[in-house]
Amino acid sequence: MYNQIINKEKKIAVIGLGYVGLPIALAFARKVSVIGFDINSDRIEMMKRGVDPSKELVLEDFQACDIHFTSEIEELRMASFYIIAVPTPIDNSRVPNLKPLFSASNTVGQVLEQGDYVVFESTVYPGCTEEDCLPILEKLSGLKLGEGFKIGYSPERINPGDKERTIEKIVKVVSGSDGHALNVISDVYKLIIDAGVFCASSIKVAEAAKVIENTQRDLNIALMNELSVIFDKMDIATHDVLEAAGTKWNFLKFFPGLVGGHCIGVDPYYLTYKAKKLGYTPQVILSGRRINDNMSKHVATKIVQILLKQEKILKVSNVLVMGVTFKENVSDIRNSKVADVVYALKEFSVNVDVVDPCASSEDVEKEYGFSLLNKPDKLYDAIVVAVAHDDYKKINSDFFVSLSVGTPFVIDLKNIFAKEVLKDFIVWRL
Repeated sequence: MYNQIINKEKKIAVIGLGYVGLPIALAFARKVSVIGFDINSDRIEMMKRGVDPSKELVLEDFQACDIHFTSEIEELRMASFYIIAVPTPIDNSRVPNLKPLFSASNTVGQVLEQGDYVVFESTVYPGCTEEDCLPILEKLSGLKLGEGFKIGYSPERINPGDKERTIEKIVKVVSGSDGHALNVISDVYKLIIDAGVFCASSIKVAEAAKVIENTQRDLNIALMNELSVIFDKMDIATHDVLEAAGTKWNFLKFFPGLVGGHCIGVDPYYLTYKAKKLGYTPQVILSGRRINDNMSKHVATKIVQILLKQEKILKVSNVLVMGVTFKENVSDIRNSKVADVVYALKEFSVNVDVVDPCASSEDVEKEYGFSLLNKPDKLYDAIVVAVAHDDYKKINSDFFVSLSVGTPFVIDLKNIFAKEVLKDFIVWRL
């Protein structure tokens, strides 16, 4: 299989061309022949023109690539090595939504042939690949694992907005259904991963490794968020405390903040879901999730308390929220906890305007029910800098003065402004 791929006798197909799948597909397409598949035909047409719908890649990234973009299932029959990289979100009840993954497995199962490989990259709970996806592949293809085809799991490690740690520079964990499968899958990924690959002992181990990477970050941030609530009651600046504690060599430098997006705020629920299925209710993980999920309400409540101390009338108070994406310098608004801050403020009858240089107003309105302003258009009683976009880091004190009613009240959630910039302002930070 490996030799046939590098000689372009067999093709790699990537199913799901979002922020994970498209970079993988293009990276392979610079080395071998690739089919890029997505069910969204509009997105396919954009990629054919060298446009990344996720706005992560530029035209040059599409050049010198041997790739065929399609939304036609039948065209996948030309491939022999399938990589599934579709989203794995949670529903409103915080239960894993595996419909996209099962749909992708269904698609591949229809075209799977003798000797093919299927590798999953989507984040799942341990056991999902073999217990839930494999039966779909076997049923639809009529083939059996080992005799007819092989599978593997290689968790994605794409970091949106990071131009330094690109896919080639991040160690890739790989696993396979047997030793031979592991060797082939490892060799294939080595074609594009300069940092090297790590061979996990089993598919379940690789799945578990992925899900705890973000669970660990979630818990550490939850601790910082809880500390920030405590220190706020003590009138202590959390970042000053962390700066002092950070002088110890083994102190881990995490910071408080809103935990949204499609990874850190989602992946722990995959692990806790599986744990509950096995009869164990996680304590620490779910506690961390509760803390992080409640931070938006905490932020909104604190803003309202300070406005009331200034004798502001809430129903005529205007608040500007700067940034709605889940992290800095990306267009992705999925699971934005900033949106929850907006909702909470509106529940207090505060008037809220939102701006973001990276996000699409149309996407925000479709997802959250409110639109973005092109630019602030009035004077504000409070200004919330919610996302650390590079554009915002260039802002000086005059900007806040020009948009404020009286003395500026600035909520710097990402702690991006030096104390000198906000000198003589009313300031609140996590």
